[in-house]
Amino acid sequence: MQRTNAQVPDEVSELLARLRDPEFARILIVTLAESTPVHEADRLQTDLRRAGIEPFGWVINASLTTSVTTHAVLQARAVSELAHIARVEELSARGTWRVGWQAEPPVGTAALRRLAGAMNRPASVGGA
Repeated sequence: MQRTNAQVPDEVSELLARLRDPEFARILIVTLAESTPVHEADRLQTDLRRAGIEPFGWVINASLTTSVTTHAVLQARAVSELAHIARVEELSARGTWRVGWQAEPPVGTAALRRLAGAMNRPASVGGA
């Protein structure tokens, strides 16, 4: 926005500065382990970095790789996710987290806290 000739309101400039501050905001990129969502999330990360915002990490949502399914189709889908997960791990400078497919979506603060507690560590951490 700052590169355009448009006037940038002070509120927007202040917000961008805050989003660039890792002590104020941690930006997580959320994607599915599929080709198009990973590609689009990669483009988002590029745009964020161009704006001076470094993502904290990536979340791979609704992954079947964490399940213990015995259904052949779901097992095949889980295997097909592996290449996309590897790509996300390459793209994420700080870490990736996998959220398994949920029969019931986690709604509300308590459900999200339980989910976050189950994900206490990144699936992998890239970089230093």
